[in-house]
Parts: sequence; C-alpha cells; structure tokens
Amino acid sequence: MNSNTKRWGIPFAHLFLVGLGIVWIYPFIWMITASFKTNTEYIAGGLSLIPKSFQFENYVRAWETANFSTYFFNTLIITVSVVAIVITLCAMTGYALGRYEFPGRKIFLVAITATLFLPKGYTIIPIYTLVNSLGLNNTLAGIILAEAGGAHVLFILLFTAHFRGLPKELEEAAQIDGAGFFRTFIQVMLPLSKPIVATTGILQFMWAWNSFLIPLVFTLNKPELRTLGVGMYQFVGENSIDWTGAAAAASISLIPIIIVFILFQRYFVDGIAGAVKG
Repeated sequence: MNSNTKRWGIPFAHLFLVGLGIVWIYPFIWMITASFKTNTEYIAGGLSLIPKSFQFENYVRAWETANFSTYFFNTLIITVSVVAIVITLCAMTGYALGRYEFPGRKIFLVAITATLFLPKGYTIIPIYTLVNSLGLNNTLAGIILAEAGGAHVLFILLFTAHFRGLPKELEEAAQIDGAGFFRTFIQVMLPLSKPIVATTGILQFMWAWNSFLIPLVFTLNKPELRTLGVGMYQFVGENSIDWTGAAAAASISLIPIIIVFILFQRYFVDGIAGAVKG
C-alpha cells in the first residue's frame, strides 16, 4: 500500500466513524429535543429535531406532577448504597481469590460463573422471600439488599485478575511492617485498584440506576418508594400516554449517568484496558 492510499484512507476512516457515531447518538438527541415539544408535535413531527416552541413545562410536569423529585432521590439513595456494597464485596472476594490458594477455590469460581446463565427473573421469588423474612419488604433497605445481592461475576473476575497480577513483594513489605490481612488489603492493595473500582462503580451505577424489575416488585404496595425506572409508568394513562412528559423524565434520569461517566471515564478506560490485557 503506497503513501497516497494511506493518506486518503485515514480521513475516510474518520468520516466513517463520525457518521457511525451520529447514527448511534441520534436517538438520544431526538429524545432530548422531543422533551421540549408538545404531544401533538411529538407525534406528527417525525424525526425532526428542532421544536417549534420550547415547552419547559414538560420538565416541571415530570419533576413535580409525576413525582419524579421523590423518585430521583429514592434512586440516588439506592444506587449509591448498592454501588458501595458491591465494590466492597467484589473487591474483597477478588482479593481472596487472586492472592490466595485454598481448597475449593476452583469450584467456587466455577459455581459463581455458572450463575451467569441464570435469568434474573428466575431468582426474584427467592430474593423476595428472603427480604420479606428479614422484615425489609416495602423499604429502601430491602430494595438495596435485593439489588446488591447476586454473584456479580464480572466484577469479581476483574478484581481477581487485577490482584493476581500485582507483585508479591507488596504484600511481603506490608507484612514486614506489621500489617495484617485487612490492613494490607485496605492500605496497600485497594489503592492500586482505582481503575477496576471505577469500572465496577460505573457499570453497577448504570445497572442499579436503570433497574426495573426489583424496584417494581418491592414497591407495589408503597408507590412513594418507586425509582425512576418504575416511575415512568406515571405517564401511561388508561386512554393516553404523555409522550413528552416521559421524554423529559427520561432526559432527567440520564443526567447522573452522564456525569458519573465523564468524571470517571479515564479510570474506566484504564480498567477495561487492563482487563483485556490481563
């Protein structure tokens, strides 16, 4: 391949990627612009992006009338709590699996990996029974416990691969300084795992923030505990659907995910790159 072909090939590759990016992001842009339209314009406007007049009351209706202010803070409390629990449990499990050999280690890895093939809907009944037996049904704590439960195989394997690749001399130096198991983990090994922690945090934040089935089941008798995903039903009436209100509500629910990804994207990329390399 001569130099001229290479020189022309790069711009075409860039144009292709830009076009692909526009196609991918167009539905999100359309949803945001649709949140400023009237319902009539929403239905008749087709794929047009520019509203004839900006209807900011759609956001007021979504935030106040549809009670999304309450749903937003419910979702925030649940998501932050679930992320903290999942990171803690997966990091400790990955540390034990990655740094120590013990009887049944391989069997344990096979067992948790097998849970990947279990549809989440099949486990909702035992989860509900367990939470109900603890007296946490119809509470935020019950939703948090149900969301944080599970094997979280992907995150455990990420932490396991990361901790296995760290030099053994780090632990030996910590032991010489008198550090025990937990002190070595918290003060030495965990600070070196920021990319994996960020990757786990971002992915689990997205999954918990957008979760629907578990919040739906655990808030049937207490609508005030609903999350944003379940709260979208507020826009579905018996004979009509408030499309622009739903678009405004969906736009509101996207904001935290975008902010979290922007803040931690560098660590996220490093974590994924490290996982692929490992």
